[in-house]
Amino acid sequence: MRQPVIAQILPALHLGGVERGTVEVAKAIIAAGGKAVVISNGGHLESQLQRIGATHVKLPVHSKNILKWGRVRRDVRRALVEHGVDIVHVRSRAPAWIALPAAKALGLATISTIHGKFGTTSFLKRFYNGKMLRADHVIAISDFIKDQIETHFRKFDMTDKMTVIHRGVDDGYFDASAVKQGRTINEAVRLALPDDKAVVMMPARPTAWKGHEVLLRAIAKMPSRDFTLVLLGIADANQKFYNHIDELVRKLGLESMVRLARASSDMPASMMLADVVVMPSIEPEPFGRVAIEAQAMGRPVVAFDHGGACESITDGVTGFLATPKDEASLAKKIQQALDLGPRQRKKFAQTAREHIEESFTIETMCAKTIAIYQTLLK
Repeated sequence: MRQPVIAQILPALHLGGVERGTVEVAKAIIAAGGKAVVISNGGHLESQLQRIGATHVKLPVHSKNILKWGRVRRDVRRALVEHGVDIVHVRSRAPAWIALPAAKALGLATISTIHGKFGTTSFLKRFYNGKMLRADHVIAISDFIKDQIETHFRKFDMTDKMTVIHRGVDDGYFDASAVKQGRTINEAVRLALPDDKAVVMMPARPTAWKGHEVLLRAIAKMPSRDFTLVLLGIADANQKFYNHIDELVRKLGLESMVRLARASSDMPASMMLADVVVMPSIEPEPFGRVAIEAQAMGRPVVAFDHGGACESITDGVTGFLATPKDEASLAKKIQQALDLGPRQRKKFAQTAREHIEESFTIETMCAKTIAIYQTLLK
C-alpha cells in the first residue's frame, strides 16, 4: 500500500492556535507513516513545516474574493493531483469554498475542522459558514461548538459525521519543571514585577470580547488588592483600544498595581510568575487554549462558566468558574485562587497537571485526528 497523503488547507501560517495545530497534525501524519501537505498563503510557520519534513504549497486560499476562487481552485486541484493527495482537510471557510469542490471533483475524501464560533442569525453568513459542513467528516473543537452547529444548522444531518476533538497543549513545553530560573527572571524583569507581591495574569489578544474591562472592574471591587495584575498582550493593541484600557485603569485607581505589557515570547516562563491566570472572556470561548496551558503549568485558572472553558476546567479542582459577565463573581473566584495555601496550591497544581495529561495533550488531539483519517482511507 502506498504512503497516504493528507493535505491540510488553511488561510495562512501565522502564530495562532489553528496554525500551530496544523503543524502538530502534520508532524503526527508523518510519524504515522503518511505524507503531510499544507496549502496556505504562507507565513511564519513555513520553516517549522520544512523542519518536520512536510510539504508546503503557497496559494492564495485565504482570499474571500469570489471572483478569484475559480482560478485558485484550479491551482489547488493541480496541487492535489501533483502530490497524490488522498484526503483534504480544510480548517477555515474560504479554503473550504475553494478546496472542497476541487476535492469532490477528484473523488477525494474530505474533512473540516470548525475552530470558531459558528452561530449566526444572518442568512448569508449561515450560507457561507455551512460550506464547512459539506465535508465527509467534521471535527468540532469543543462540545460548545458542536452544540452551536446542531442548533443553527439543523438541516444538516450530522449524526454520524461529527466528532469533538478538544485542542491539545504541548505538555513538554508547558511544564513547570522544564522552565529554568533564568527564563523566569528575564520575564520578571521585562514585566517590572515586584518581588513581594502575588501576580494575577491575563494573557490574551487585545480585543474587547476577551474581557479586559470586566476584569479591571472586578479587581476594583476586591477589598484586598495586595497583588500585581499583568495584562499580557494589551500593549500590542491598536492605539484606541490601548488608550481605552489605560484610561479605565486610571479611572478605577489601579495604576500602581496594573502592568500593561506586550505579549510574551516565552509563555511558560510568564506563567511561572503567575499565582493566578485569568481568562475572563465575556463571549464564550470556542475552546480556550490559555486554560489548558495554565493548568499544564500547574497554575489555578479563573474563567467564566461558559463556552469551552467549562469543558477543560473542573470548578474548585483544577480552576475556578465564575458566573458569566458577573464582576462580583469573578472577583470572588480570583480571591479564592489567591487564598490557596501552599499545600492546597501544590495539590491544585498536581491535579490540574494530571487532568491535562489525561485529556488535553497534543498527542491525544493528534491521535484522534489520525484515527479519523484512517477511517476515511478505508
